[in-house]
Amino acid sequence: MITKEFTLHNLILYRNILDDKILKKVQLLQDDNCPKRLYYELCSELFSKAEQLHLEGNLLRNYLIYLIAKDENIFSKTVEKSKGILACDSTLYQAALHDMQIIQNFISHDLHILSKKENSKFLFDFVPNTPSTAVTNYSILHPYLNLLNKTSTPNSLVEELLHYYSSYGCGIMSDYNAFRWNSTSGLTGIKNFDQITFDDITGYEQQKETLVQNTCAFLAEKPANHILLIGSPGTGKSSSVKALINEPFAKNLRLVEVSKHELKSLHKLMDCLRDHSQKFIIFLDDLSFEEFEVEYKYLKSIIDGGIEITPKNVLIYATSNRMHLIKESWDDRKGNTDDVHRFDTVNEKLSLSERFGITLTYLSPNQIEYLAIVEQMASRNNISLPLEQLKAEALKWERRHNGRSGRTVQQFINHLLSHQS
Repeated sequence: MITKEFTLHNLILYRNILDDKILKKVQLLQDDNCPKRLYYELCSELFSKAEQLHLEGNLLRNYLIYLIAKDENIFSKTVEKSKGILACDSTLYQAALHDMQIIQNFISHDLHILSKKENSKFLFDFVPNTPSTAVTNYSILHPYLNLLNKTSTPNSLVEELLHYYSSYGCGIMSDYNAFRWNSTSGLTGIKNFDQITFDDITGYEQQKETLVQNTCAFLAEKPANHILLIGSPGTGKSSSVKALINEPFAKNLRLVEVSKHELKSLHKLMDCLRDHSQKFIIFLDDLSFEEFEVEYKYLKSIIDGGIEITPKNVLIYATSNRMHLIKESWDDRKGNTDDVHRFDTVNEKLSLSERFGITLTYLSPNQIEYLAIVEQMASRNNISLPLEQLKAEALKWERRHNGRSGRTVQQFINHLLSHQS
């Protein structure tokens, strides 16, 4: 029988996992008098988790590893921030050894009891509908799923956790690459993030190259600039920023989308991101301000000039259809206002764009460039129209709809696909 000092309730660092309802059921099932239905309830709940996380084999063990990997505690957060550097004689390291000993005993004893239950193959030999090789937010866990085997030692487990937390982080940071920010609810992971790549964006090679070079410098902890992407609607500004996250070099990069009305909480977001080891791009999409809107002042303060230093692991990339982000009227230019210091007002409105170190311009394609985009996207989507007919139809579509842009081409291709047999 397992001794009291090795029960899960004696965990020091990983006490959060005690609140997991699946793990609570596992502990209740150690009692021989436990209702039989509880076992099948456990199976049902674990099946749902297994399909979501693409787990297979020993579900109980692998689910426990998932809980450990995503747990935010003083150990995991310290390891993440220190990039895996933790002295073996430190109290945190020794506490982690203590917890891994308990968890190993739980695996070898408590879960072994469940393996003798009727239909135990459901939990110990699970075959997912989607293979574990599928790429998901949880794919990074798969190399670690054999950690809690019979040959593992507490020391080897702790060393693997040091590697995991330093590589991928803990909690929500290890689950998602992209987030939305809300000042009330905080960061929310985006499950179905756009998988667009730079190969999907035709043209604008210099702009894409500059964007990648600046981002790579940022990831390498070299000096990098905030970037403003301006130009006509539908030309690929937003897609270029989103494509960064899907590049092979972006393992340690996270994208955080912030809406205009949340700019006043940017300082709160900065505090949230400052202590993480990952690099963050704050994504401000379709940014512009009317004369009466003052949220831009919060952004100016963050980029340059505020009393608080912007975290070294944060950059801001913004897109806009306007060269100057704040609306400027003819009255501002002519002086037909009550503002005594008119030129100061004009400079105030122009200064936000100047705070960005790099400005990338996405102009609407000319006719030759537009038709090249059409030809490439038609080929990618196996459109069978003769080339000359394709070009003629594309020009008709452009004149009748929204002008020349990558978005217009995509809408044209969608139209052709909907009529293709």
